[in-house]
Amino acid sequence: MNSQSDQTLLPEYSDNPFISRLPEELSMKEAIKFLSDPPAFKPEERQFPAHIRMHCLYRLRRCFIPLEHHLRLESAFSTMLRQGYVTRNPITTNYVRRLRDGFERIVARDLDAGVNPVRTSAEGFALLGASGGGKTTGTNRVLEYYPQVIEHPELCELKQVVWLKIDCPYAGSPKQLCINFFRQMDLLLGTDFLKRHGNTTIDLMMTQMAQIANRYALGVLIVDELQHLALAKGVGPEALLNFLVTLINTIGIPVMLIGTMGALSILQGDFRQARRANGLGAAIWERLPQGPVWDYFLKELWPYQWTREESELTEEIKQVLYEESQGIIDVVVKLFMLGQARAMELGSARKKRPEKIDAALLRIVAKDHFKIIAPMIAALKSGKRSRIAQYDDLRPLDDHVYEALQAAQIHLQSQHSPAQAQSSDTTPVAMSTEALVTQLKELGLSEDIAWPIATTALAEHPAASLLELIGLISSKLFERAPGARPLPRSHRARAQSKSKAMSELEKTVAVDQQAGKSAHDSLREAGLISQPELEIED
Repeated sequence: MNSQSDQTLLPEYSDNPFISRLPEELSMKEAIKFLSDPPAFKPEERQFPAHIRMHCLYRLRRCFIPLEHHLRLESAFSTMLRQGYVTRNPITTNYVRRLRDGFERIVARDLDAGVNPVRTSAEGFALLGASGGGKTTGTNRVLEYYPQVIEHPELCELKQVVWLKIDCPYAGSPKQLCINFFRQMDLLLGTDFLKRHGNTTIDLMMTQMAQIANRYALGVLIVDELQHLALAKGVGPEALLNFLVTLINTIGIPVMLIGTMGALSILQGDFRQARRANGLGAAIWERLPQGPVWDYFLKELWPYQWTREESELTEEIKQVLYEESQGIIDVVVKLFMLGQARAMELGSARKKRPEKIDAALLRIVAKDHFKIIAPMIAALKSGKRSRIAQYDDLRPLDDHVYEALQAAQIHLQSQHSPAQAQSSDTTPVAMSTEALVTQLKELGLSEDIAWPIATTALAEHPAASLLELIGLISSKLFERAPGARPLPRSHRARAQSKSKAMSELEKTVAVDQQAGKSAHDSLREAGLISQPELEIED
């Protein structure tokens, strides 16, 4: 790191306690080292049992590989923070006048009040990009470099809040933003601002928030999830944006806005907000294009494999990863995690199958698990920002991936139970229900019919292979279908009969549903799924 004296080389930064107590600025090399957060990994962990290695996959969720745009963000934040303090030096009369003006605003309940207007060096900064691009994660990594609170005993025990990060309210109201602000300050400082100011009028709440930010020398206010303003009703997003601009212009507090592409139209809709948010530039983080940066990211990520065998990062795998993720960092990491989980499951179920990742496996995993974001991937492929902005939220994928990993972990743990361990040498492991459902859907069954049939088949034949299960189900479908005939001998005729049987079965279920009967009841009456036997204890 640089020596302590480097901070005072610039005259505008010297003799300002708010700046001199900040950590030294980072060089590019230092920034890369600090921002990097690789997962803990040891090659010998590949020899752990599969259900233990599943836990290791969760480390990838916390992995952070700094790229060029992260370094630009670190530099922009460092500049914005320090420049915002240039005209807020606590040892000058300027600072005293700011606090006095804050009192006048509270009395008048008007942010524009104040008898001593002062210069401001604060600027705004907007960070926009596709969901899953790492905006929030990258910002959090940058913020970790700075202490959130610095105490100044030489300044009458003043506490300096270097940064505060809050979420934009769903309703888009300044009142809710003030409440979020008071709550976070209370958690940070042990104060009771929310109790004292949370039930007052919106005008008074805004002036109190501005005064508290001044009193505690707030360095940067970060407002995340800006796209929530698109959902604002009534006054719309203008009221909140005007309030944030006032914090920059009048109070002199830098504001950083973070949002998905859905927030772009909000900022562009009003030249005044767009100009202030672009004080130091509006960074738009597009998805990673195929090229050197994409290759570098994959090269850094790929070694963290907990499968028995390490897979080589081939050009085919690179292409599949890009096709299925469209360069969204969060999506490719999740695909990498799910691909390893599936390889572990298949390797455990099929002892002769190499436990490794390949392009075909990744395609299957994406097909099984990424249906929930298929519209977003299609929008990204189109390259049209208007379409991309319609799909802002990857949280459903987060939930789905978590549930999928939990299911795989439970499945692998069950294989290592004492009862399973006794028969593990002679009994193959059962195929996952999801894999069987996928195959049944490809054969023509709808999902609501495929799930109960697959569940029953796996319960009745836990040791059967996927092909054996498909054969058993196909035979049962044909035998139970209305008007079934003996199975033809030829392969083509057998396939045609199977398709016809499935078609007839779905027609029967549809008729029953019109009569108010569920698909489950129809399948049970047809003998295709069984009624569970319940043991009732006295």
